[in-house]
Amino acid sequence: MQEKGSRDVAQAAVRMAATSTREEEMLLKSSMSLLDINIGAVDFGGDFISSINKIIDRAVFLAKRESIIGDSHDEEGAVAGATHEALIQIMQKATGMNIGGKIAVARSGEHVAVAVFFGIGMLHLNEVAVGLGHRAIKT
Repeated sequence: MQEKGSRDVAQAAVRMAATSTREEEMLLKSSMSLLDINIGAVDFGGDFISSINKIIDRAVFLAKRESIIGDSHDEEGAVAGATHEALIQIMQKATGMNIGGKIAVARSGEHVAVAVFFGIGMLHLNEVAVGLGHRAIKT
């Protein structure tokens, strides 16, 4: 099967991050695998600033657990960098606030994308933010 491009992989990551249920995640994961896109997601919540390192760690752990990446320094660094980029995009809204939502990682060939889809705020007074980062890994 032909490798998908950066746009396809980024779109898959955003779609996965926006899923509401585990069943929806599994359906999307199955359909993406038919398109040669490996994908996974993990829920996350907490204080934004104190959680940045944990979010990056979770994204790398998720990518390894789901066999989206291997154990190489390059692959781990690509996911960490893409996650950091996604977090920078929501930082202005999230600083000093609590976040809750989902982190998704997608890959096809050399393209890796990380999307974060978070509710930001307190109680039911949430703002919503989406961040997206992409890296290329030499294969």
